[in-house]
Amino acid sequence: MASRKRKPVWFAATALAGSLVVGLAIGFVAFARTVTVAAPPVDPRAEGIVVLTGGTARIDGALALLAEGRAQRLLISGVNPVVTRETLAETVEDGVRPVLACCVDLDHARDTIENASETQRWVEEQGFRSLIVVTSDYHMPRSMAELGGTMPDVELIAFPVSNPDLRLDDWWRDSATFGLLAREYGKFLAAEARQLLPITRPARAAGR
Repeated sequence: MASRKRKPVWFAATALAGSLVVGLAIGFVAFARTVTVAAPPVDPRAEGIVVLTGGTARIDGALALLAEGRAQRLLISGVNPVVTRETLAETVEDGVRPVLACCVDLDHARDTIENASETQRWVEEQGFRSLIVVTSDYHMPRSMAELGGTMPDVELIAFPVSNPDLRLDDWWRDSATFGLLAREYGKFLAAEARQLLPITRPARAAGR
């Protein structure tokens, strides 16, 4: 008699677990699809630009946007503390060095969460209401989730940068790309879940 009573519970738990696995799998495929078709807008324009470090292509792309006059100022977020503006100047093309000297700020965020909080502080200091977000295509969904959570009233324009070393066109066949997307999908879900939690922001000092 006891086993009969436990069977419906076991069946419901198994069905729930199965539905969760299927839902995660469908969500992952949709996430991968979003990444693989991501493309930068044709004519992006905003008050500011933020680039989340992680590759030279990201910084080069952001500096090119600034040099084209598509924004007033650029924040390079997540720079290693030992890297200076002069160090960066040695790694970029000559044509964008003038804007690096005049219109670029740096911060030393250690992860995407800190990228978002440092960017929020910078945006408030500059008084910007629109922002071009430059990062890798696979990193863009999580970045937009974190930035959108800290700056819900700021217009965010995604400018994804592709990594030619990643096989995104057939990601399901390449174990390295598949693993990268799977890890990023998990982090994206965590970022989305974090936005649902109540956040108490520290009070800002008077005059700031």
